[in-house]
Amino acid sequence: MVTMGSVSLSTTTRTALTRHRERACTDRADLHAVLDAGLVGHVGLVRDGAPVVLPTGYGRIGDTVYVHGSTGAGWLRIPDGTPVCLTVTHVDGIVYARSVFNHSMNYRSAVVHGAARLVTDPEEKLAALHAIVEQLSPGSWEHAREPARRELAATAVFGLDLAEASVKVRSGPPADDEPDVVAGGRWAGVLPVHTVFGTPETCPTLPAGTPVPGHVADRRPA
Repeated sequence: MVTMGSVSLSTTTRTALTRHRERACTDRADLHAVLDAGLVGHVGLVRDGAPVVLPTGYGRIGDTVYVHGSTGAGWLRIPDGTPVCLTVTHVDGIVYARSVFNHSMNYRSAVVHGAARLVTDPEEKLAALHAIVEQLSPGSWEHAREPARRELAATAVFGLDLAEASVKVRSGPPADDEPDVVAGGRWAGVLPVHTVFGTPETCPTLPAGTPVPGHVADRRPA
């Protein structure tokens, strides 16, 4: 994942926030941070006249996000230039308020609009797949076998430019109404949410005693 520098995001009619505008983050570095911290994105598009939203892995190189999948997958047979929307969301906490109306979540989210570009250049395609693998499982590209020619032929890769995107973040305690605060008697606060990795489960076909490589074992919390 490569960062191209810190510049402001350009607001468009599709990226301008209409509610809680104070939660907008306008630095491109904030967009990169939300994307780089994620594991799963959701791609939205119109297929056969109906909206479809699909979860997918992804990877970022500079100001391009790449997604991939089997050439046999229906949504990856979309024409080059198809309008799509990619979203990535992190839930950092459940916000418990004194009223149910003011319950909320602390979160970081990114929404990217653009035209899906089919990647045909072999070098860019390989670099994109490297980015996708390293996004999900850092260190795996150097440890595992690289894709064979037939595997590359069976894989479609699309790039999405980050030129049109928005970032929205909520943090902090509940925003209760003053009468509810004064009335008291009800607990309010934040229950943090964390994603953690557990103990690696070795494939049963490996010889007994095969050590877990560092790039896997090191992802567990200390």
